[in-house]
Amino acid sequence: MRLRLSRLEWQDEHLEAWLFFTAIPFQTMFNPLKQQYKRNMKCKDSMGKSFLLIGGSSDIARHLASLLLEDGHRVTLLARDSDRVTDLVEQGADLVQGDALDEAIVQNAVAHAVEQGEHGLSGMAHLVGSIALRPPHATKLEDFTAVLHTNLTSAFLALKTAGKAMLKPGTGRMVFTSSVAGSYGLTNHEAIAAAKGGIEAMVRSAASTYAQRGLRVNAVAPGLTETRLGGRVLRSDAIREASVGMIPLKRINEPLEIAQSMHWLLTAAPDNLTGQILHLDGGMSNIRG
Repeated sequence: MRLRLSRLEWQDEHLEAWLFFTAIPFQTMFNPLKQQYKRNMKCKDSMGKSFLLIGGSSDIARHLASLLLEDGHRVTLLARDSDRVTDLVEQGADLVQGDALDEAIVQNAVAHAVEQGEHGLSGMAHLVGSIALRPPHATKLEDFTAVLHTNLTSAFLALKTAGKAMLKPGTGRMVFTSSVAGSYGLTNHEAIAAAKGGIEAMVRSAASTYAQRGLRVNAVAPGLTETRLGGRVLRSDAIREASVGMIPLKRINEPLEIAQSMHWLLTAAPDNLTGQILHLDGGMSNIRG
C-alpha cells in the first residue's frame, strides 16, 4: 500500500536527500580551505617570535634550534664554536659569537634577539655546561670556581639580561639546564651538584620574582645524555654499564629528547607552569628500578 505524501512532506523528504547527497562534495570542497586556514593560524601564532639560545653550539641546543626554526620562529645563537652551527645559520639562525660569561656579548645577543621579534624576545634557553668529577679533597679551588662560573654565573647573567628585556613587553619564557646531580647525591659530583643545585634554587626564586610580571621561569634536569659532555663521563664500557644500571629505564637520554622538552617549555607549556624543575633522568631521581 502506497501513501500519498503532501507537498510539504515531499519537499522535506527531498530536501533531506539533497542535503545528504551534496554534503560530500561540499565537505570535499571546503576541507582544503579549512586546512589552509589552520596553517595560516599556526603561522600567525609563530609569526614574529624570537628565541635566544645561550650555549647555542651544544648538542641539545642544536636540536632545539632546529625545532624552533621548523616552527617558523627566529632563532639567535650565542655560541663560541661557529663551525658547529654553520648548518643552522644556513637554515636561518643568527649567530652571535662569544663567551656566555662576557656580559657585553650577552647583552648584544639579547639586543639582537629583541630586534628580531615582533614583540621582542619571546624566550631564552640557557644551555651552557661543564663537568668536573673529583672528590672535594682532590679538587683545586680554581677548578671548583670554574665549574660554578661556567654553569651558575652564566645562568644568572642570562637571567638578568634576558629577564630585563622581557619586562617591557610583559611576557616571556626562560628555560635553564640543571642536572640529575642537582637533586640526587652522586659520588664525586660535589662541584657540579653545587652549580646545578644553585640553578634550581635560582629558577624557583626568579619564578616568584617575575610571576606578576608575565615571565615564566623553569628548568630541565637531565640525567646522562649522549652528548659530547656526557661522553666524558661514559669513557669506558664498564662505566657505561654501571651508569645504565642506576637508571630505572635502563637507558641513556638522547639529546633530542631534552630538546623536545625545552621546546615545549618555551612554546607550548601552559601559562601557569613556572618555577618547576622537569626531571628527565629515566626516573633516577625519584624511583627505584
